[in-house]
Amino acid sequence: MTQPPTGAALIARALHQLGVKVIFGLVGIPVVQIAEEAIALGIRFIAFRNEQAASYAATAYGYLTGKPGVCLVVGGPGVLHAMAGIANSSGNAFPLLLLAGSSETHMVTKGAFQEMDAISLLSPHTKIAIRSTLDSIPQSLTTAYRTSWYGRGGPAFVDLPADVIQGEGEETTADVVPTPPRAASDPEKLKLVAQLLKSAKSPLVIVGKGAAYAQAETRIRQLIDQTKIPFLPTPMAKGVLPDSHPSNTASARSTALKGADVVLVLGARLNWILHFGDEPKWNSAVKIIQVDILAEELGKNNGDPALAIIGDINVVTSQLISALSGWQYDTTSPFIKALKASETKNEAKAAQSAKVNKIPMTYAKTFNTIKLVLDKLSPPEEGNIVYVSEGANTMDISRSIFPVSHPRLRLDAGTYATMGVGLGYAVAAHCAYNLPDPEARSGPSMSRKKVVCLEGDSAFGFSLAEVETMARYGMDILIFVINNGGVYHGDSEEADKWLEMQRNTIEGNAGGLRSSSLGWEVGYEKVAEMCGGRGYLVRTPEELEKATEEGFKATVPVVINVIIEAGQAQKLEFAWQANSKKTKKEAKL
Repeated sequence: MTQPPTGAALIARALHQLGVKVIFGLVGIPVVQIAEEAIALGIRFIAFRNEQAASYAATAYGYLTGKPGVCLVVGGPGVLHAMAGIANSSGNAFPLLLLAGSSETHMVTKGAFQEMDAISLLSPHTKIAIRSTLDSIPQSLTTAYRTSWYGRGGPAFVDLPADVIQGEGEETTADVVPTPPRAASDPEKLKLVAQLLKSAKSPLVIVGKGAAYAQAETRIRQLIDQTKIPFLPTPMAKGVLPDSHPSNTASARSTALKGADVVLVLGARLNWILHFGDEPKWNSAVKIIQVDILAEELGKNNGDPALAIIGDINVVTSQLISALSGWQYDTTSPFIKALKASETKNEAKAAQSAKVNKIPMTYAKTFNTIKLVLDKLSPPEEGNIVYVSEGANTMDISRSIFPVSHPRLRLDAGTYATMGVGLGYAVAAHCAYNLPDPEARSGPSMSRKKVVCLEGDSAFGFSLAEVETMARYGMDILIFVINNGGVYHGDSEEADKWLEMQRNTIEGNAGGLRSSSLGWEVGYEKVAEMCGGRGYLVRTPEELEKATEEGFKATVPVVINVIIEAGQAQKLEFAWQANSKKTKKEAKL
């Protein structure tokens, strides 16, 4: 007589039938049985050292592939750690399916092992939270998978009690979830928007990471090439159109936002990244046209609901291409001239910063040195490097230095400004682009991509143990740790001075380390060495050039520890929040 399948086998089979190829997670009893059943079916299980990093990886995989990323963790503390991914998924609108074990159903309220009511905890923060039974496994997983994916992407959760995982059930089949349906715009609204763009003196298109997630690059490139309207990409939308595109205003961001009178927003929200669409960063009389898949987003902050369009970016952009056929924006306008003047000024300033030659190196000199080597080894137009960047200064300064020509090749802390995502994102990018039969695609070829992490030393500390995960799975990820010895800035560039401050802190005396201080010249490169990778400690441009080239060509994880200026005399501030004083207008809820 055939042994009936266990719940673990039914869960693995349902995931396989849904098309899941990769699961990120950290196992324990009883969810380890699910992971082993999944591996037996050919699903790859990427085992992390911490659930937090695993959940971040799953969210990034969802963004890169356009389908829900899957994360598997134990109950109780495993769920609490993975909540970081729930918030990151929700904040960025990335589809995530989180699966977690829980105590046996008959043990609820008895103080069972790792007992926690995860459904009550996660329901307010997910699109759906379901507790599965043996009989409902395929239905529960299919419903959660579809809910995470359809509409605006976000987190879904399935609670899997131990008796469900370990019990025996009947063979069932999960329904295949088709690609989400796409909505078009109301033709009359489209006509109004097209006329508004045509009549604008200073039109602007803002391209957000939602456009990259929607894989709308072909249509958006056609729209910009056809109309010649200048565009501004948000940080993770770099590459939807090439950074080198003549209509790109990224180098004149402030001038573009302040000067535009009509703005078409594709796949971005009017949140803190875009200064809420309001003064003082924006023109007080601007007309903002939001295109979003979620109706509730339309009209938020300074958006105009009368002009807003609900619909899929691919479909709506195609409609706009037709509606604007035969029309082009005048590229000799005063607005374009102002943009070009601002670009010239800002790019000259950046070039001058990159020439500052001092030891310890500056951020600009460090990134420019890395850029020149990487561009030589892998030209941006080939699209064979994925950049992952986190850390306030590291992320903010590097954003404009490394050119991206294709979409979904730059990942950063995103809408939720989450520090600690970097190494999980890097693992996800490696899996999405480099595993056999990869689920993600960007650029002109399907050749493998080198994942390059630009990590602030503070950000790296959140998940540095995942370097071992990379080594275990043979991931040749290149990591630069930009080491200034602190959060934002370090306390000293002199060892004796730093040690004196440390003593003052330990003894409770004045003149100690600041709250933002980290260790002085910590040997982060040794993390790679102890895991079988390669580590480099560099202080000069020449050392950095050599380490970058060798690290790029290596077939193991590489950590390059770059000692830069501490910047202890500089003011602590976050560039995105600078000069964003509250205006008299209240945000629309």
